[in-house]
Amino acid sequence: MLKAITKLASLRNFYFFAGKLIPWFGWPTLALLIVGLYWGLVVAPPDYQQKDSYRIIFIHVPAAWMSLFIYMVMAFSAAASLIWKTKASEVFANSCAPLGAAFTFLALATGSLWGKPMWGTWWEWDARLTSELVLLFLYLGYIALQSAIEDRRTAARATAILAIVGVVNIPIIHFSVEWWFTLHQGPTVTKMGKASMDTSMLIPLLIMAVAFKTYFMTVALMRSRNEILERESHTKWVQEERERL
Repeated sequence: MLKAITKLASLRNFYFFAGKLIPWFGWPTLALLIVGLYWGLVVAPPDYQQKDSYRIIFIHVPAAWMSLFIYMVMAFSAAASLIWKTKASEVFANSCAPLGAAFTFLALATGSLWGKPMWGTWWEWDARLTSELVLLFLYLGYIALQSAIEDRRTAARATAILAIVGVVNIPIIHFSVEWWFTLHQGPTVTKMGKASMDTSMLIPLLIMAVAFKTYFMTVALMRSRNEILERESHTKWVQEERERL
């Protein structure tokens, strides 16, 4: 197991391994998105209180989950690059940051669209909303720091430290609706016990959650391969690969 992980730490090996994985994530993403969106937006019944306006949750909730999930993946990858000096981990962490920022922005934007008719305001300095906004700034800070430092190893160390320190915000986001009085509703799916959603609504929500995860893996691997080609552009194997492509 350790030998296989060590082998994948090589940028060349990771490049080709990622290429093999992409179709296994890409095609399921397309199928899951079609099924999840159709089921959630067309088949699922209207909510008895919110009517059809609740359907934004099929985008908002999976996006919010992904904003936390991607940050943890990014922080773990960045920590691995800091501790074991693995360039593949560094590359994957860099690939995660823009995707995490995009999902966080999507969660905030769709939350505002839902909040206007439900709360009567586009934005409220609610504990959940504010901590999610901080998460967006952490992603943007990672991207800015990585771009501002020319030396790749120095940039990797700086961004890894930022990512690790920022992990403290993840439990704050998750438990904010339980620790403080907030406008944001409490957990309905991730709470202990039975979910507070009807199965006809819960299933498409979970399908969309899986679709977003496979989408993330597809794009993150593609971005990683592009960065590896850029980093290793001077090597013979990259020149041969570009000729092949």
